[in-house]
Amino acid sequence: MAKNIKVVIIEDHDMARMGLSVILSSNKNIEVAGMYADGLEGAEQSIKLNPDVVIMDIGLPTIDGIEATAKIKGVNPDIKVLMYTSRESEDDVFDSFRAGADGYITKGATAEQTVAAVVAVSEGAGWLDPAIAKIVLTNLKKSTATPDRKGEINYKLGKDLYGLTEREMEVLALIVDGFTNPQIAEKLVITISTTKTHVHNILQKLYVGSRSKAISMAMKEGLV
Repeated sequence: MAKNIKVVIIEDHDMARMGLSVILSSNKNIEVAGMYADGLEGAEQSIKLNPDVVIMDIGLPTIDGIEATAKIKGVNPDIKVLMYTSRESEDDVFDSFRAGADGYITKGATAEQTVAAVVAVSEGAGWLDPAIAKIVLTNLKKSTATPDRKGEINYKLGKDLYGLTEREMEVLALIVDGFTNPQIAEKLVITISTTKTHVHNILQKLYVGSRSKAISMAMKEGLV
């Protein structure tokens, strides 16, 4: 990460709020600028503090996270909002994105996944928890599917739903083609250490534990 990422946490559960703060503060590139339990106060303070990312719960007092997101985005659309919630209903997901949310992660995510999501949305990439991606994919299948030349329908989620950078997409494509880390490093003219970092980030963002599973998901979801 090239710069510090200033984050505001809006979460009404004390333990969840403090847990997030500990997770994010342990990363030297992330600064927690404020924490709020109330939706309206959190939105107003976020507008004043102008953070890079707001981590937003949905179920909040005064106004909910969806309304708070719309309030923040209405004043400053450059502030990124990452929904952080246990809710996985289709209405919540699409209402969040209609309000301007940049990503959606569930509270079951690991510390590494949460940090990766914050970094991704701060860099302008989208982020979707796999469970949420399935909801989006189902909706896309219903509304935007078109047949190919053979009359068959293909569905693709696209890289932005997983927060993959252009470089990570290049690395993922080479992994699918069977390249090893040294071969990827040589191909892209980067160090092996950098290659390993990209591979690690790809596995985290795809929520998989191995290269083979990453290949399977990449081909299944049309990422390459």
